[in-house]
Amino acid sequence: MTVDLFRDTAVGQIIRYSSSNRWLKYPEELPGFVPPQCYCNKNHVLEKHSIEGLDVASTPTDQATAVEEEEGSEIGFRGLTEQKTIDDEDGVRRSSGTIAIYRTKTREETLPFSAERFEIEGAALETRTASLPVLPVVTNTGEILVDWYTTDDPANPQNWAPKKKYLSAFIICIYTFAVYSGSAIYTPSEGGVMIAFGVSAPVSSLGLALYVLGYGCGPLLFSPLSEVPRFGRNSTYVATYAIFVILCIPTALVNNIGGLLFLRFLQGFFGSPCLATGPATMQDIFSLIKFPYILAVWTSFSYCGPAVGPVLSGFAVDVINWRWSIWEMLLISGPIFMLMFLLMPETSADNILYRRAERLRSLTGNQRLRTGSEIKQGQIPFYSVLTDALIKPIQISILDPAVLFVNVYTSFVYATYYSFFEAFPIVYSDIYHFNLGLVSTAFLCILVACILGVSTYMAYLWFYLEPRIRKYGLSIQESWLRPALIAVFMPTVGLFLFAWTSRADIHWIVSIIGITIYGFGVFIILQCIFVYIPMSYPQYAASLFAGNDFCRSALACGAIMFARPLYLNLGIGRGVTVLAGCSTLGIGGMFFLYFYGARLRVKSKFTIKE
Repeated sequence: MTVDLFRDTAVGQIIRYSSSNRWLKYPEELPGFVPPQCYCNKNHVLEKHSIEGLDVASTPTDQATAVEEEEGSEIGFRGLTEQKTIDDEDGVRRSSGTIAIYRTKTREETLPFSAERFEIEGAALETRTASLPVLPVVTNTGEILVDWYTTDDPANPQNWAPKKKYLSAFIICIYTFAVYSGSAIYTPSEGGVMIAFGVSAPVSSLGLALYVLGYGCGPLLFSPLSEVPRFGRNSTYVATYAIFVILCIPTALVNNIGGLLFLRFLQGFFGSPCLATGPATMQDIFSLIKFPYILAVWTSFSYCGPAVGPVLSGFAVDVINWRWSIWEMLLISGPIFMLMFLLMPETSADNILYRRAERLRSLTGNQRLRTGSEIKQGQIPFYSVLTDALIKPIQISILDPAVLFVNVYTSFVYATYYSFFEAFPIVYSDIYHFNLGLVSTAFLCILVACILGVSTYMAYLWFYLEPRIRKYGLSIQESWLRPALIAVFMPTVGLFLFAWTSRADIHWIVSIIGITIYGFGVFIILQCIFVYIPMSYPQYAASLFAGNDFCRSALACGAIMFARPLYLNLGIGRGVTVLAGCSTLGIGGMFFLYFYGARLRVKSKFTIKE
């Protein structure tokens, strides 16, 4: 496992390239490796078959000459046996020879977050208990679709050892935390930037706002790029994160406000891939039934990042200078990048099979060996890729009422969250007379809210939802919104409590409790929505995540700029009350979505029509 893990990392691939593939070889490159006969046989007998729109045929071999679908193997795999069969004492027809299998449809070829995916994963999990050969299929134009060699193929991320899975997930989580914390880690430096460059508070706040806008724009480019089989996820992560880390140096040394703001935008832009593609990486390696758990963990890292950022730099900036917050970004991101560079393997099945197909073509000389993703990508014109990446998220967000509500509501709660970075200094510095470091510690209430939220949500999954799914299967998509029906009241309650207890005659802990209630409710709501939307519109999951991230970040960028004038002109009490009042609209919207979401999907042109 150690060799396999290191070989598939960025540094492993660099070593392979620099040595012309003489070091860290794959099995296909080792002496004596014999490829499966199905990839070498020139005489294929074609039987009509179909996978995700590709016109393909099955591939019988010399060892197995007749195809017979066994009862109970319709989902995920089809049995391929010899012609001779016998009836056992129970009357069940079985093959007298060795059974091989080939896939009729795999996890990678089904829509994400769908009931079909759940059923296929269940069947595949049972099949993985034995190591059975997987025979490929052949298109009617002659291409042989390269697949996993066996059901327990160690190259398949779904078959990785738990330690390898959790290591990969941990790297993505801390990578996400570093990028998100990089936004608010700048806030203690705003006063120093005003003095150093002689600018106003709104201009200084742009250092935070443009960073947030940058990591909202980045996924529109990098998410589609990570889906291209030739590139995969890891190369996108490593290349952009390397630029992010390097940009920390000129950002910390820049001597003019224009350069600082431009570099902050670039940092957000190049740090963004994990924000939309991170869930896709988790989906690569974890089954659908376990995905909500790991998504909750990933969300907790992203949710806590902005809250912990000011704590990381608050005391240092107060003692040293404003530049120290940027240097701390380098100190945090540098080691995480090295960990990713050395230990993060590729998780995209499309990329792994693409590189396997290249090695098999080189080994066998058979140029018909292709992957399904290669063929599909070759059939999609560039303008279609551009449309899906840039236009489709906007189109769905505007024309589909359910998605429009979700994007507006999540953008609002996200913008409210970022407005706290302007409200907290006013409350805890001006009213309660905290120093800069202590003001930063007030954000730790978000961390407490996150811990409570992830614990509650995981308990809901473990004790209620997962047993129900295993017993009855996936129910309607609106069932994922049930926890949100309770949590949706909490942001409003928390905001009102914060608004009218932020006074010198009331202890500061009361207002902190209000923000904790707000943060707890928002965490539960976001978790429910982030599962509900891709379950409802699985064919556009990538576009929806990228579009939602852009909407949230764009409004948060605006909130950073309007929050300070709002709170200064109206006061904290009235200013936050405006936001609390607006949040009540989300209560009605959430209940409407729960009761009428199914009807909206039936009328939506973006829903798969059965």
